[in-house]
Amino acid sequence: MSAGDHARKSAETLSAIKRMEAALAANSNTMEDHFHEDFVWRGNQGCGTKSSLAEFRANWQLPLRAAFTERDYVTEKFLADGEWAACFGHIEATHSGAFMGIPATGKRVKIPYMDFWHVKDGRIADNPVSVDFASVMAQLGVDVFGGEGWEKYDRGEVTPPRPET
Repeated sequence: MSAGDHARKSAETLSAIKRMEAALAANSNTMEDHFHEDFVWRGNQGCGTKSSLAEFRANWQLPLRAAFTERDYVTEKFLADGEWAACFGHIEATHSGAFMGIPATGKRVKIPYMDFWHVKDGRIADNPVSVDFASVMAQLGVDVFGGEGWEKYDRGEVTPPRPET
């Protein structure tokens, strides 16, 4: 593929991703326009894996809408390389429904994420994702690490262990 063709493909990929993100932010219920029929969404621990668009909607998109309203999507940086794109950012949202067993608090939270997408035929076919649910839970008063998170090293509260050799 020539450099020009690669640049065009990267731009097309990024355009497909931005259209999908706009649809998510607008609470679209017609996501099939953005996702390939072979779509797979692969989240980190706590988020699960969705093997189809129907699973993505039922087990991610709609539960997220139920738990967090007044969502603002803040993508800090996009990268595109041919048929692949990535971004990092966060969602600012109000905790309006149950989340991870935590009843609605009305608190405004920041949901950090990183997304990677493989775009095939103009639609997203593969979507590995990392969403920082531990951070969201901490904002809601639950420390999933039980005080053992390594932030205690950063704050100077505990000396980090070192290997013996």
